[in-house]
Amino acid sequence: MSKFQKRILVTGVAGFIGAHLCNRLLSEGYEVIGLDNLNDYYDRNLKKDRLKKLIASENIKNFQFFRGDLIDRKFLSELFQTHRPNIVINLAAQAGVRFSLENPDVYISSNIQGFLNIIEECKDRGIEHLIYASTSSVYGASTDMPFSEDSSTDHPIQFYAVTKKTNELTAHAYSSLYGLPTTGLRFFTVYGPWGRPDMSLFIFTKNIIDGKPISLFNNGDHSRSFTYVDDLVETISKVSLDIARSDNNWDSSNPTTSSSNVPYRILNIGNPQTVTLNEFVSYIEESLEMKAIKELMPLQQGDIRATEASNKIMEKKYGKQSYTSLKVGVNNFIKWYRDYYRK
Repeated sequence: MSKFQKRILVTGVAGFIGAHLCNRLLSEGYEVIGLDNLNDYYDRNLKKDRLKKLIASENIKNFQFFRGDLIDRKFLSELFQTHRPNIVINLAAQAGVRFSLENPDVYISSNIQGFLNIIEECKDRGIEHLIYASTSSVYGASTDMPFSEDSSTDHPIQFYAVTKKTNELTAHAYSSLYGLPTTGLRFFTVYGPWGRPDMSLFIFTKNIIDGKPISLFNNGDHSRSFTYVDDLVETISKVSLDIARSDNNWDSSNPTTSSSNVPYRILNIGNPQTVTLNEFVSYIEESLEMKAIKELMPLQQGDIRATEASNKIMEKKYGKQSYTSLKVGVNNFIKWYRDYYRK
C-alpha cells in the first residue's frame, strides 16, 4: 500500500502540534481521521480555529474530524472499527508540567488510561504502526547532556513525566507481547504559530505587548532545546511510514533503552542547539521591538534546569537534520500572534 492510500488516525488533532501535523499529512496525500475532545485546559476557541483552518484547506476531502475522548473505550472502538486506520499517531494528552502538580488525577485519566485504550485498540485491530508523543521531561534529574535516547530516565521530577514514561513502558510491553510496532517520540520544547497559551513564548509575547511583567524562573538561566513546530512535524511524517522493527544488534546482557529485540524504539526530536531563557526573551524583544519588564524568580518545583537534545540516532536513520533558527521561528510566532489577536 502506498502512502497515498494510508489512513492515519491523529489524536489531539485540534492541539498545537496535532493541527500542524494534520495539515502536513494532508498536503502529502494521506487520508487523515482527526480526533479531539476539545477540553477546556485552555481557550477552546483557539482549538476550534485550528480546526477551521484545517477544514478550509484544499485537502479537506481527505480529512474527517470526530469529537470524542480516549477515555471512552466504546466510542474509540467504534471509531477504529468503522474507519479502520492503518497508522495511529497519538498526540492526545493532558499537557503542562505545573498543572500536573495540582491535578495528578487528570493525568492518570488522560495520559495513562487514555493511552491504554488507544494501544489496546491498536493491538486488537492489527494497526501497522503506533507513534506516540513522549517528552524530554522524562530525563528528569539527569544532568548528563546532551540527552540521548539511552540516557537514564529513572529519576522523574514531576508527574507529567511519570505518565509519559509509563506510556513508553506500556508500549514496550505491547511490542513484546503482541508484536505491535511502536515508536515513542521525545519532544523538546516545541514552539511556533498557533502555540498553546500556557507556553512561555505565548505568555511572554502577550505580557510584553500588554506592558505586563514576565516571570523568569531560575533567574532566566534555564536552557532549552527550542524546536520549531514545522521541523517537528516533518520528522513525524518521516517516522510514520518507517515502521519500528526489532533491533538485531540489541544485546540483552547490555540493554539499550532506545531500541529492543521487539518492534519498539524511542527517538528524540529536538534542536541540539540550546539557548537560555534570557536569550530566548531577547529574541522576542527584538522581534516585537519592545522591552520586557522582567521579574527574576527562583527555580520552580518540578522544573528541569536544562535540556539538550542529542539527535545522533535520528541523523543515523534519516540523514542530516536541519532546524529553523530561533530568530526566524520567534518572528513567525509573533507575526501569527499579532494577526490572530489583532495586536
